[in-house]
Amino acid sequence: MTISEKVAYVKGMFDGMSLDTETSKEAKLIAAVLDVLEEVGLSIEDLEDTCASLGEEIDTISDDLSDVEEVVFEEEDEDDCCHEEEDFFEVECPKCGADICIDEDVLEAGVVECPSCTEKFAIDIHEDCCEDGSCGCGCGHEHE
Repeated sequence: MTISEKVAYVKGMFDGMSLDTETSKEAKLIAAVLDVLEEVGLSIEDLEDTCASLGEEIDTISDDLSDVEEVVFEEEDEDDCCHEEEDFFEVECPKCGADICIDEDVLEAGVVECPSCTEKFAIDIHEDCCEDGSCGCGCGHEHE
């Protein structure tokens, strides 16, 4: 039973008592209180309806925002950061072990600064070449 229904029930009981609201001060007071309760009940029901509608709209907006976030902030798999673009290479920081994606310019410079621990370290682009010369890294290193 809603608040408005409860107030209507009590108001019906009051009307059924046939109290004279013209001469009885108590009956006037009770009638006035019931009128206020009726208005409060209707206001509460309006607020509940509005709150439910706003909740549904917020859910819709939240879903839409999630879709936008997926498009705008598309999270890449950390393991694949360097494999999607051929111009990027992955190296491991010797101090903290973090995987760092670098481009050809940094690779040619030979010095990398780790964004995690700010350690600077030199890299040798030929250290990972395979022994039989089939590494395919495109480094131009003459294999022995």
